[in-house]
Amino acid sequence: MTELATLVDRQTQPDDHGTSVADTTPRVAALVGNPNAGKSALFNALTGARQKIANYPGVTVERKAGRLPLPDSTVIELVDLPGSYALHASSPDEEVTRKVIMGEQPGQAKPDVLVVVLDASNLEQHLVFAQEVIALGRPTVVALNMVDLAERDGLVIDPTALETALGVPVIATVAVRRRGLDALIAAIAGAQAQSRLHAPVVQPHIGMSERRMLAHEIGRAAILSETSRHRLHARLDRVLLHPWWGPVILFATLFVVFQAVFSWAKPLADALGAGFSMLSDLARAYLPAGLGRDFLTDGAIAGVGSVVVFLPQILILFFFILTMEATGYMARAAFLMDRMMAGVGLSGRSFIPLLSSFACAVPGIMATRSITDPKDRLTTILVAPLMTCSARLPVYAVIIGAFIPQRAVGPGLGLQGLVLFGLYVFGVVGAMLVALVLRSSVTKGAASGFIMELPKYQMPTVKDLAIGLWQRAWIFLRRAGTMIFTVTIALWLLLNLPQAEPGKSQVDASIAGHIANGLAVVVKPIGFNRDIALALIPAMAAREVAVSSLATTYAVDAKDEDKASQALGTQLKTRWSLATALAFLAWFVFAPQCLSTIAVARRETNGWRWPAFMMGYMFALAYVFSGLTYWSAVALGLG
Repeated sequence: MTELATLVDRQTQPDDHGTSVADTTPRVAALVGNPNAGKSALFNALTGARQKIANYPGVTVERKAGRLPLPDSTVIELVDLPGSYALHASSPDEEVTRKVIMGEQPGQAKPDVLVVVLDASNLEQHLVFAQEVIALGRPTVVALNMVDLAERDGLVIDPTALETALGVPVIATVAVRRRGLDALIAAIAGAQAQSRLHAPVVQPHIGMSERRMLAHEIGRAAILSETSRHRLHARLDRVLLHPWWGPVILFATLFVVFQAVFSWAKPLADALGAGFSMLSDLARAYLPAGLGRDFLTDGAIAGVGSVVVFLPQILILFFFILTMEATGYMARAAFLMDRMMAGVGLSGRSFIPLLSSFACAVPGIMATRSITDPKDRLTTILVAPLMTCSARLPVYAVIIGAFIPQRAVGPGLGLQGLVLFGLYVFGVVGAMLVALVLRSSVTKGAASGFIMELPKYQMPTVKDLAIGLWQRAWIFLRRAGTMIFTVTIALWLLLNLPQAEPGKSQVDASIAGHIANGLAVVVKPIGFNRDIALALIPAMAAREVAVSSLATTYAVDAKDEDKASQALGTQLKTRWSLATALAFLAWFVFAPQCLSTIAVARRETNGWRWPAFMMGYMFALAYVFSGLTYWSAVALGLG
């Protein structure tokens, strides 16, 4: 018996029905239900300050227990169990919930009453687990929580219909407003004494698919009324989550996004580029010739400016990502991708970290902490850098803008946007194939299950979108003003020391040039020249530094001021072949990650073994696929 249970006043006088109170008053009640059902809010409302928080013995799962006074002045222990989707545990939290319910958890008495908390606005999903709990045949009460939010969304549910179907008391509650709490406490107090109210439709020995079908039937039968808005949401899900139409709509949406990245951003990017060119021309016109002026024009302006001009494209990409998140569509995209993830040995839990890696691999790798299976988590960490992060976008944009014609390939379809979309798809497919190989070899193991709760559809607010875009713009500009600026200036110094003799190439004479000449021998077979070899080294600090490195190198190597002021894309077209440009794009699809990604991977895996493995296989993939791309392009006459 727990410490709180000893506080229960056990009466032994028989009641009106001849049953002693000692046999009917519960000692322990447990709140169970899916995550986000409002259990914690209900627990706080029922127990107030009468709570104790600790960990269960032997695990790091939090144990929350409190004292709940009953109407007869007795006090019982109320336990708030971790959220669970099934009694078949797939995580430490769910394992603790199962053990407590079954009376197998050390240090915790077996609950006399189970209180199943349902989210009224997501009833069908929550009824699946509720059936499992009720089928145990234990004294059970259902708290139909958040009925106010369901009504706000146009859904009115009949608790009596649910009570008839489930065969246990159903109490409508709004925990945050303390509505229905007295009725719930009374139901908990009498749960042990009463038999099942009705013969329930819930059966103890049926499969998960049958439970889902039954949950749908029970949920639909309990709806008293629903607005056209709620019906619209259901119809949208039938289309957007359709096994065939859903993926088609998802890929069509992503295709539109990448078309917009080029078509919408071009005027703004051109304006920014013209602004930096004007700034460079003014510096050349009003500053005396010398290293000081070259430092400003060829180093700071040419290097940092060549990256900042891609800010509009990054903001447009994030505008679509934030909009899909705010409307609730992003979670549905994760649901659609779950089948593909399972096909390569990963669970749907890996999708969110991989999705985060489209912004940056660092938060994506950190987000893998939510993955309970260690091999699933390790595999996700190892493939997260293959997702096309926003740092690659400036590299893709400058090469595509320089070498891919800006022409339409269909109504509303541009060739440049099509190529960008293809690069993103290539990255995703590459990550999935690598995951499949890893799950079949070094991280071999069975994939774990995945259940997710879909948010409601809603219109995004202008304020939230503006804040999100400002935060991403500030992160990008701060990165350009710190890391990219520092690396660019360091490269400029290496390119200018020592000074070349008159008439000789400054890059050839410089420290950086000598380093690049050594590396160029290694990358020459895949079509890379010395300038690319030079750009690959600082790109390890941040991928977009490759753009500023190329801009700085060509600015330093320019023979005259007119050539130095040319846009980077213009200079690339005169120095590279199309085959080299395509190989460069292929390199950055698999390019080894930046230093910050390596550092966070070391921290999350507790050592250098797996980060070193990650760098090794990514270097190998980048080299092999760049070579295949270059050799194929040359064979087709594009070299």
